Amino acid sequence: MSQTAGLTAIRTGRACDAVIAQLEDLITSGVWPLGSRIPPEPELTAALGVGRNTVREAVRALEHAGMLAPRRGDGTYVRATSALGAAVYRRARQTDLLHVLDVRAGLERAAAEGAARNRTDADAAAVTLAVRARRAACDTGDADAFVAADLTFHRAVVAATGNPVLADLYDGLTEAVERTVAEISRLDDDHSAFRGHEELAAAIAAGDPVAAVAAADTYLDAARTIVERQP
Repeated sequence: MSQTAGLTAIRTGRACDAVIAQLEDLITSGVWPLGSRIPPEPELTAALGVGRNTVREAVRALEHAGMLAPRRGDGTYVRATSALGAAVYRRARQTDLLHVLDVRAGLERAAAEGAARNRTDADAAAVTLAVRARRAACDTGDADAFVAADLTFHRAVVAATGNPVLADLYDGLTEAVERTVAEISRLDDDHSAFRGHEELAAAIAAGDPVAAVAAADTYLDAARTIVERQP
């Protein structure tokens, strides 16, 4: 299916506002998911039936809002799926590692408990697959693959809560969380020391919120210890 399938030609009213509304709807609804590249300007212009300047202005407005991000020579990507996520993203870029860990700890404890309480069978299966992929990436020694797999696992846990506000907050922290994981990987490349992830997946599958929070505490405490012992 074409990425422009959800767009309709603009006919009345302020063209730029109407384009912004349609693009924002495709982002918030997940048609254009977090991290995806949006269609190029000529495709958007043709699908919407407006001029290039109008499309350019609308995209720029969503960039200023923090929902889109241009990459030189590579197009424009979805950076946040809501205004809330965009605001969290902007703030997280300006803080330090321990502050990010503090916020991440609160979100991940809530996610662990919520996922264990509310997960569907499909959610539990997704979390299990993600934790296996994380382990496989860990075993390869590829740092970039490990960071990506770790984020995929944690997003699967957050998705299993069924809480869209928590998902928006976590997505807004994505860059900061990625930076946290990458920095911790640099400080201590023994990823096997981060026990708790497999236990968290098992607790979610079992529907045990107490065990899920305990598992999250295990890897969060290990991460903080590594960061705090650095000079």
